[in-house]
Amino acid sequence: MTRTHRSQASVAASQTDYSPDLRIFVFALFFIFGGITSLNDVVIPKLKDLFTLSYAQVMLVQSAFFAAYFIVSLPAAAVLRRIGYMRTASLGLLLMTVGCLLFVPASRAGLFPLFLAALFVLAAGITTVQVVANPLISMLGPPLTAHSRLTFAQAFNSLGTTVFPYFGAMLILSGALATQNASQLTGEALQAYRAAESAVVSRTYLQLAGALLVLSALVWWRRHGLREQPAPQQHILRSFGLLRQRRFGFGALSIFLYVGGEVAIGSLIVNYLMQSSVMGLDPRTAGEHVPLYWGGAMVGRFIGAWLLQRVSPGKLLATVSCLVLLMLLLSANTSGALSGWALLSIGLFNSIMFPTIFSLACEGLGHRAAEGSGIICVAIVGGAIVPLLTGYAADQIGLKGALLVPALCYVGICSFGWMAREPHPALRGHAH
Repeated sequence: MTRTHRSQASVAASQTDYSPDLRIFVFALFFIFGGITSLNDVVIPKLKDLFTLSYAQVMLVQSAFFAAYFIVSLPAAAVLRRIGYMRTASLGLLLMTVGCLLFVPASRAGLFPLFLAALFVLAAGITTVQVVANPLISMLGPPLTAHSRLTFAQAFNSLGTTVFPYFGAMLILSGALATQNASQLTGEALQAYRAAESAVVSRTYLQLAGALLVLSALVWWRRHGLREQPAPQQHILRSFGLLRQRRFGFGALSIFLYVGGEVAIGSLIVNYLMQSSVMGLDPRTAGEHVPLYWGGAMVGRFIGAWLLQRVSPGKLLATVSCLVLLMLLLSANTSGALSGWALLSIGLFNSIMFPTIFSLACEGLGHRAAEGSGIICVAIVGGAIVPLLTGYAADQIGLKGALLVPALCYVGICSFGWMAREPHPALRGHAH
């Protein structure tokens, strides 16, 4: 490593930790937090029915979840600088466990706000884990191949988002939701229905809590497996000074737009495919199509990891953004299977976006990489805001018209890709 490369890695380790064990650990983190995040797409139609909510109201699920990124990301980055990667990862997994356990009292009370509180705590843990994972995988190799490496790691994230919704649909969307509607019930019948169906949700998350607790203990046990040197301490708000760097600031905005657009589309898929003008599917079958959206992202990330070693990351980002815009236009202006499959295919083109935006934005940050990761994770709050706007639009002009909201997001992402089509000056001249 050159002196510049050593400066960036010193926040993570005092040696070149390219060991398979460490990479497997990071891939596992991506798999877990991706899978649990995607369960929201299955929980949303369930809670919409249980509490007879509008689209705008049920999108508060995503608002509560992704608000944690805005609130927790920078504190998590500060904890990371103080106690290191492995201890912070263990803490994040423990927070995720607590969030899953909170679904039990939320289910027993049958109150929508308590589900939102449980989701916020769960997301606080996921945020902490993601603040650890993103810069760590970027540092496990040469800086110029960070785009490819992070995309490959994100493929494991997509594996989680493909597997979890499928089993989530079987566990959560089968049964009463397919045959009953809470809006048709009153009094004791409504309370009994909500209690029974809420218990289905809580059992799913209770099982996840057990697995997360075991994993947290394992990571804590291996906390000395990575020899680390602490980064210089500074006031947490000083990290926002990075936004003055044009490339990083535009990149952070693009993360906001990307996560918002991706989550908004994923959140609507079940209800979108249930429309008679699209595929007219029942809730469980529509839910079992969600993995195709996220599975496309998984396939695309494996392909993208190869492409990004041969094609300008910025130009590729701009290209796939334009393809997403094309699919949104096609879905909104057609009907039947074509409309549904056009929307589902967006996952394939989304595949490289997050890791490519992240690594393009963070190029040249050096020893401030952990701070950059914290700011980027703050920008993930787009998942709290854009879906809410999309839900409001769906209530006003229908689900197809609401696709205009994520479409505007992808216009911004395309612009960033073109702006960042050349490597950061600090990296020019370095060999792969």
